[in-house]
Amino acid sequence: MTLYDTQQHRSHAFLYVRDPGVDCYSYAAWVLWLLGYPDQALKRNDDALTLAHELSHPFSLASALGFASWLHQLRRDGQATQEQAEAAMALSTEEGFPHWLAMGTMLRGWALVEQREEGTTQIRQGMAAWRAAGAELARPYYLALLAEAYGKGGRHEEGLGALAEALAAVHKTGERFYEAELYRLQGELLLAQSAHQTAEADTCFRQALDIARLQQAKSLELRATMSLARLWPRQGKRHEARQLLAEIYGWFTEGFDTADLQEAKALLEELA
Repeated sequence: MTLYDTQQHRSHAFLYVRDPGVDCYSYAAWVLWLLGYPDQALKRNDDALTLAHELSHPFSLASALGFASWLHQLRRDGQATQEQAEAAMALSTEEGFPHWLAMGTMLRGWALVEQREEGTTQIRQGMAAWRAAGAELARPYYLALLAEAYGKGGRHEEGLGALAEALAAVHKTGERFYEAELYRLQGELLLAQSAHQTAEADTCFRQALDIARLQQAKSLELRATMSLARLWPRQGKRHEARQLLAEIYGWFTEGFDTADLQEAKALLEELA
């Protein structure tokens, strides 16, 4: 981002298909969210979209819109995810970009599920199109979206199957950016499947927490901690649950309007 100059490098999008400035801002937004800076992530996302519109380069704009929908999904904002995904889909359909069309379809499906509508079919359709084009990148992440959708529909066994597939892909490819969330979701689905699987869920949540801490992925650490903080009072560890959650919640300096941090605050008050 420091080296990039709009006037000097604007021709790169036409030489190399994608504009490096748009890509830098988009990836920075994604990384900032993972590291625990949701507001700074949103600012970089806006920078990517602004630059993409200024360049009038359709493929870079489709990329920026795709990443924008991804970021809003991470922030658990269903409406914003749907808006950006639909914009990416419309542009990709018009220009013939199957890659971004597939991505938009999956994220729109998740957004519909988040807003209590049927979207599981769209996630599966998007995944099929993604793989048909030869893409494997981010497959564990998209399988996590599918597992989450299955879980909300009460289809716990299918959700666990999707997570098993996602973890197999992680171990095969080494793509681990969402690994912590895969284990956390596995624990949540096990509990939803049977309230007696507390020990198995506890193991999954602790594994998610360890991975998130190793990666310094504070946003995923917060989620894993919340899952443990909901479980531990059932095991007689209410004080430990609140202490663990208070520590990670106290680390954050921004993003207090996001769903995760709002839920964390409410859970802290409940545990008190």
